[in-house]
Amino acid sequence: YPSIGLRIVDLSSNSIEPSTTALKFHSQYSTMQFTLNLSLLLIASVSAFAPANLSAPKVAQSALFMADGEGVQPVRIGTRGSPLALAQAYLTRKLLIEKYPELSEEGAIEICVMKTQGDMILDKSLMELGGKGLFTKELDTALLGDEVDICVHSMKDVPTWLPDGTVLPCTLEREDTNDAFISGDEDIQCLDDLPDNAVIGTASLRRQAQLMAKNPTWKCVNFRGNVQTRLRKLDDGIVDATLLAIAGLKRMDMDGCATTVLDWSEMLPAVAQGAIGIQCRSDDERSLNYIKGLNHEETFSAVICERAFLEALDGNCKTPIAGQARIVDGKIQFKGLISMPDGSVTFTTESEGEVADAVAIGKAAGEKLKADAGDKFFEMMVEMSPQQVIGQLPKKD
Repeated sequence: YPSIGLRIVDLSSNSIEPSTTALKFHSQYSTMQFTLNLSLLLIASVSAFAPANLSAPKVAQSALFMADGEGVQPVRIGTRGSPLALAQAYLTRKLLIEKYPELSEEGAIEICVMKTQGDMILDKSLMELGGKGLFTKELDTALLGDEVDICVHSMKDVPTWLPDGTVLPCTLEREDTNDAFISGDEDIQCLDDLPDNAVIGTASLRRQAQLMAKNPTWKCVNFRGNVQTRLRKLDDGIVDATLLAIAGLKRMDMDGCATTVLDWSEMLPAVAQGAIGIQCRSDDERSLNYIKGLNHEETFSAVICERAFLEALDGNCKTPIAGQARIVDGKIQFKGLISMPDGSVTFTTESEGEVADAVAIGKAAGEKLKADAGDKFFEMMVEMSPQQVIGQLPKKD
């Protein structure tokens, strides 16, 4: 799609082919279903996030042009191909154009779409597949191979370590970080309305642990796929309810499907939930200059605090971990949680300090919970099989 700066890039063993995506939009009293093919989905994303004027006059001596003057050197944005990932990539494109007028030139920005392993294997939990890096490895490879210039990520999917030669110096202003509760029954308007033995769809051990701590009779089943796929499963009656990040729903103008939004006391969100990060090569001054101009300082401080907490715990997909930081009256406030997958044992911590000490505050919180839980807690996590962790088998004695 050269006219909109869209390029499909296949960095997996499977080619990316057009497919039909079912989009379901819920409301409290009715459900409307729209089935669109991939090309229409991409066009819709463009309509939502492309600037009104893509043919602004060219800027002399623009950074877009190669040294020899032989054509445009576009900013190539790497992204996953899910509707949410595309919405975030086009949001980034929109912000770049607003900040740097020369990027409004036709062809100045390319969106390079690729599939990751995590996108292609949906019948297994993230823990069984090996963790969060499943959504970033292919993007990292493309970045280091100079196939893209920047990568746009949901920060909650990014491991606490980055490949050598890459940096993540920018986070966009954060959306609402809370989880949305979505019910398949109009008579069930909140978590407390769910009956005993209700079935809740979630691929998140963090959500599972906090749900089962509220009601051990509830059953959580693996629920992966993009937002539209999960809502379709809810419509089909596979589960009684599900939870999704309200930030993603808002970015796709789908927040109307949320039955209610849960506050931190009901469901503490994931580390870096609601934040978009932009990664580039550490030696790419051009890209660094562009994306640093988009950085939102308060979001950046909160996210590095949360990621320091996660790193101190050496968090993985076997351990339910939640952590959130926010800046209130010039101070950074942090709340963290770790739990057994069945919610039977939970440890929490809260702290506050100077924004400049964000990393130290997060690290100290993680170390405190690690000490409170003790070695046996984490040894049990390592020993548990995937089936035990996701609630398919009872725990070992």
